[in-house]
Amino acid sequence: MSQIASWRNRLLSIHPDHLRIARSAMWVSAFALLAKCAGAFKEMAIAYRYGISNIVDAYQLSFTAISWLPTVLVTVLSVVLIPTLVGMHMKHKEERARFLGELDVMALVVGAALAALLYFAWPLALKLIGRNLSEETRALSRQMMFWMWPIGILTLTVCIHAARLQARERHVNTFLESVPAICTLCLVLGWQTDRMSLPLVIGSTAGFFVQALLLMMLSRKADGIRPHYRLGFTSPQWPRMGRAVGVFMIGQFIMALDTPLDQYFVAGLGDGGIATLGYANRIIALLVGMGAVAISRATLPVLSEMLSKGDHARARTIALKWSMVMTVIGVGVVVVAWALAPIGVALLFQRGAFTAADTQAVAGLFRWGLLQIPCYFGVLVLVQLLASEGRFRAMAWVAALNFIVKAGGNLIFIRWLGISGVMLATTLMCVCSYASYLYLTLSTRPASGNAGAS
Repeated sequence: MSQIASWRNRLLSIHPDHLRIARSAMWVSAFALLAKCAGAFKEMAIAYRYGISNIVDAYQLSFTAISWLPTVLVTVLSVVLIPTLVGMHMKHKEERARFLGELDVMALVVGAALAALLYFAWPLALKLIGRNLSEETRALSRQMMFWMWPIGILTLTVCIHAARLQARERHVNTFLESVPAICTLCLVLGWQTDRMSLPLVIGSTAGFFVQALLLMMLSRKADGIRPHYRLGFTSPQWPRMGRAVGVFMIGQFIMALDTPLDQYFVAGLGDGGIATLGYANRIIALLVGMGAVAISRATLPVLSEMLSKGDHARARTIALKWSMVMTVIGVGVVVVAWALAPIGVALLFQRGAFTAADTQAVAGLFRWGLLQIPCYFGVLVLVQLLASEGRFRAMAWVAALNFIVKAGGNLIFIRWLGISGVMLATTLMCVCSYASYLYLTLSTRPASGNAGAS
């Protein structure tokens, strides 16, 4: 009885900020489960209809091409914008409306410019990236880009409205990430057409349109702000945010080369390799979405609020504790997922055009990819801490180091292990990243505050 009382007292003594993070993480995990399940069903449908084919190779290449530069900006804006919006909660409503209106217009302008650049540069880039792919695969990719270029514009709009929701600790945006997958799933299964690639590309593009519209309505309801749309930089928030984005952008641009880099190396192995890597990464993304994404989105608003009040020591203490917890959880995920890999891949994909041999190839690659998860889980909490502290220059240096490690790992390991070497290089990069962020967190003395958060 005394032991039960002791545990009860310990639970009651947990700091409220830990409870806020845990509660938010539970909501994000629940929404992420639904979103990732939708993504898994989409991949099952693609595997059923297309298997490991040149259509999937072309789709993976084209989607990466049209989204990778906007995704760099999304990563930067997600980290920089949420602390900015949290700090603006006490500002006058008109000031917030002006900033959000200018931000929305700039997102459309920049997104359109990036989409146009990627669309017109793709034929030339495809000659380099897809050097060992068949001419049919390259032609399919060029056709798919025609249908998917709006995704580059919509990606930034989605990011801004999702950040508005997260700043208010509303995490329904995580669930709405399933909308493009649901639209693609419905079209792949329900639309019979002679042009087999159309359900993939039209479903993806339509899904982003619907997701952007839903997020726009929900973000306005959450913060009660109707943005004043105009082209310009008159809001006083722009100079500080612009400096942060500029520095952080360098590192994230380098890190964004990770996926094209992998596809470049795998394309050199011939047709089918990019599709195999894509299927394995989709399953890993399901696991990551249930853990690391949940905790990172739950911690950023809380840590930003602490640091805005000057409580640096407590923010770091909480971040380190959650980082250790997530690393341990990551180890458990690896043990369970490693044992269930062949069964899981077969249940998800082995039907229709996806054969037993394909299952073995994807399951083996997936196991190599699992090794990255513990460090990946742990580092994301520390990323949120440094972002909340505004240490974007240090984060840019870590990103550059990570890319060097990743590129060197690919060069070495792919000759030794083939396509599995790409996954081993990713694991090495994650270890390097975690070690770097731990060093940055522990080597800098907190500026102020009480470190005694339990």
